[in-house]
Amino acid sequence: MASLIHRGPDQGNSWMSENAALGFRRLSIIDPSGSIQPMANETGDLHLVFNGEIYNYQELRQELFKAGHRFSTQGDSEVLLHGYEEWGERLPDHLRGMFAFAIWDEKGQRLYAARDPFGIKPFYYALSEGNFIFASEIKGILPHPAYQKRLNPEALEQYLSFQYSALEKTFFQGIWQLLPGHFLQYDQKASALTLEQYFSPELNPEHTEGPNAKTEKQWIAELDRTISESVKCHMAADTEIGTFLSGGVDSGLIAAEFTGDKAFTVGLGSGQSHYNEIPLAAELAQKLHLKHRGKRITEKEFWNAVPEVLYHMDEPSGDPSAVALYFLSREAARQVKVVVSGEGADELFGGYCIYCEPNALHLYQKLPAALRQGIAGLVSRLPKLKGQSFLIRGSQTVEQRFIGNANLFTAEERKKLLKNPTTALSPQELLSKDYQRVRDLDEASRMQYIDLLHWLPGDILQKADRMSMAHSLELRVPYLDKEIFRVAGRLPAKYKQKGQVSKYLFRKVAARHLPAPNSNRRKLGFPIPLGSFLTSEAGSRIVTQAFSSPAAKKFFRREALDQLLQGRGLGRGNTNRKVWAVYAFLVWYDIYFSDNASPAVE
Repeated sequence: MASLIHRGPDQGNSWMSENAALGFRRLSIIDPSGSIQPMANETGDLHLVFNGEIYNYQELRQELFKAGHRFSTQGDSEVLLHGYEEWGERLPDHLRGMFAFAIWDEKGQRLYAARDPFGIKPFYYALSEGNFIFASEIKGILPHPAYQKRLNPEALEQYLSFQYSALEKTFFQGIWQLLPGHFLQYDQKASALTLEQYFSPELNPEHTEGPNAKTEKQWIAELDRTISESVKCHMAADTEIGTFLSGGVDSGLIAAEFTGDKAFTVGLGSGQSHYNEIPLAAELAQKLHLKHRGKRITEKEFWNAVPEVLYHMDEPSGDPSAVALYFLSREAARQVKVVVSGEGADELFGGYCIYCEPNALHLYQKLPAALRQGIAGLVSRLPKLKGQSFLIRGSQTVEQRFIGNANLFTAEERKKLLKNPTTALSPQELLSKDYQRVRDLDEASRMQYIDLLHWLPGDILQKADRMSMAHSLELRVPYLDKEIFRVAGRLPAKYKQKGQVSKYLFRKVAARHLPAPNSNRRKLGFPIPLGSFLTSEAGSRIVTQAFSSPAAKKFFRREALDQLLQGRGLGRGNTNRKVWAVYAFLVWYDIYFSDNASPAVE
């Protein structure tokens, strides 16, 4: 509980019996004076710990009341206890929200736990010396005397390709994540663990021809109505709610729809540039009549924050935008307790520019595969030239070229980098079963499905949860709502990408609420000037020092590290991101595994 106090500074309680112990740290948002956890049912048989928000709890409460259940609190937590009594393991099917919860059945000596469909809220567990240990963050498991901390080298190898922890197994040997859309049951008497998937983000695009086909106008109206309703649902709280705001379309549409009045932005660099969205966000906030607060991050602040960021991430992250999100969350937490944010729009509506690649490659891929492969083999041996990547990627299938929005080291490259490579699957082998399930979809939808399963929970939602909760801030994501997914999952491909325009239909919806420059703006994310940061005097010193550390000597080949350092800042492919991913791992390892590791993680 002490290791997770940042997730719940308002209150801490525990409950214990002969065979079970539950601890809870509370960030009180709904029913602040009630809904104390761990929470028991009337008979004291069931005990709940729950992280998240259930947005349809009022409707479920009425349904359960009619079925004979009686409530003693006004919050959403008690709905889970009575819902479990009524629906058992099928409880998640009834829930609309973000959640990770566990219910201990004292009479049956069984634990039931579930995680929300998209992986907004985290859940980790370990089976060690006959103990089932679980927590919202890995650092909540590490202090348990039954767990012995050891690194999982397979996780490191996959991380070097994906830039995030890509496996069900974490970086800590013996600690697992409960995957999104899954529940587990642990029978204490039999020491038996079972896992089951209750939701998969299946895409079922509707036909665009025929008498029952919807028109573009009908799709726009349906999506507009559904998004508005979801944002309204996500405003339920007994405290003030703010919004994150860039100058782009995702956060802009939420800012236009939400009922709060505070907006927050961060940027790097001064003036209006690619790396500083503050001026654009401030202009949009003024048009939407919001009180705007912008924070410019200096390079010194950026580097100083990295260890704190990686401590809170639990596992290494090769995504430098986590640092920007750390500062953004800190700014918001100074004024509000809850924010809404635009995560998930790209994955649901086809917003990443890479999803337009199949349209760009379409004509070229009409050439015979053998000819394209021959051309790719020839140009790959030449110095870097314009169009080289197009010719190489055009020779590959989507399954070969796309492993997610980050694609750093290939399987061959990471084996040359690592001193002791494992027998880990290649990224393509790791994803092959997922691709097989959607083999009948168009290429962009297949890419989208891979991101929904892996990139969204592994990178986007991981950093969103950790960086917000590091500052005791609840972050809500209205786009990642099951009612919105019911619409988004049926969208025909032509309404997601049109030529080189991503998120086509979503932009049409946004145009109803936002000025054209914002609804049409190209995807940026949290742009970080990695090239200049890695080659500045301070950055060079910091990275070189990390690359010469005992951990660097332990895990990586010196000559491979030197090659990476020589290529940073030169615009050579994704070398800067590769350098950052290795650097982030080394900093993280020093925090969690070195001899001088913080007592908080021992």
